[in-house]
Amino acid sequence: MAYQTEVISSQPQMTVTSYTLSSSPTDWSSNVCDCCDDCGICLCGAFLPCILGCKVAQDQGESCCLPFLPGALIALRTGIRGKYNISGSICDDWMIMSCLPLCGLCQMAREQKMRG
Repeated sequence: MAYQTEVISSQPQMTVTSYTLSSSPTDWSSNVCDCCDDCGICLCGAFLPCILGCKVAQDQGESCCLPFLPGALIALRTGIRGKYNISGSICDDWMIMSCLPLCGLCQMAREQKMRG
């Protein structure tokens, strides 16, 4: 049996991808209590919040089942803030989703609609 030998003349190269965010965080495009700014989202959030939660999760690239897990809407809100570079904290997200969950859900849906 004859074996061929191959000379390696170059090393694999590494590719670096960089992402640039705006220098300063922005605010939400609407206030948490501005539910009536979009009547369709408002009505869906008031009467079919599970459907709106699924839509928000899917628009974020997550599973439709995500909103049904404990604490997942807080994580979803935090993810949306990170994606759109919106100022705030996890504590803020927890307060909104614990005290005003339907208003917070509608705010996330309006943000995705406005920026999508």
